Amino acid sequence: MLLVDGSYCEALRVDCLESRPSSEKTRQVCLRVKEPTVCEGPRRPMRFCIDRFEFPNRAGVRPMVMQNFYQAQVHCAARGTRVCTESEWTKACEGPADKPFPYGYVRDPARCRGDQPWDFPNAARVLARDPAELERLWQGVLSGSQPGCVSDYGVHDLTGNADELAASEVHVRERMVVRGREFGADFDNVTTGGPWYIGVRNQCRPKIRTHDESFAYYYLSWRCCAEPDGAPTDPRAPKQRERNEPWERIVERAHHSWKLPFNPTLPGDPSDDASGRERPAPAP
Repeated sequence: MLLVDGSYCEALRVDCLESRPSSEKTRQVCLRVKEPTVCEGPRRPMRFCIDRFEFPNRAGVRPMVMQNFYQAQVHCAARGTRVCTESEWTKACEGPADKPFPYGYVRDPARCRGDQPWDFPNAARVLARDPAELERLWQGVLSGSQPGCVSDYGVHDLTGNADELAASEVHVRERMVVRGREFGADFDNVTTGGPWYIGVRNQCRPKIRTHDESFAYYYLSWRCCAEPDGAPTDPRAPKQRERNEPWERIVERAHHSWKLPFNPTLPGDPSDDASGRERPAPAP
């Protein structure tokens, strides 16, 4: 793991100088940011350890996908770590200078895998973890294979390539409406960094807060963090600690998620394939 020792700006002004419409034409994708960004709020000291690569933190393999937030937590906890908080992830991405992209101020999808075409996933086949469908949809690259996609703290592949889960620290009071039904959106997790597709955020600071803890997808990974200096690491997310949620309940949810079994097989293991299912080991 890498040590990050710095301060997090609670209110960072990021002035976009050039943008283009997203593929859905519903928002703008920032291409160039005014240098430098400006901290307009308080700064919070931060000192933590973070994995160099997306889970399972192995160079030369694909990031693990198709696991939800609870399952990601259990995977990290098995290594004495926890899923990174959103501010930890952001700080590791922005570096000491609070850059909007891990490599600077101009968006470059060639440095961090991005701007790939949408490939119309088959929802039923994705939910079934169909190996052929997941392989068809994969447009990412192997962890550590992008030497230009590194933050000033030495953390790789933060924006672009696979999107990432992080633990939420912000309470959301607004309600969202989907197909006429109203839902709360104060979840334990966010998604951050953006996947390999064209027209998505692919910046350090923006977060998506509308996916609940059961959400897993073919482009969604995570990475693990830990307390520094040998201090014990609580595997629970900040909101889980706030409500004193027992760790055993989180483990139970991880192993009993609807239509999404906990996958003990990691990318790079002999029995791994693109689906996340276990496959028979090769014959001797």
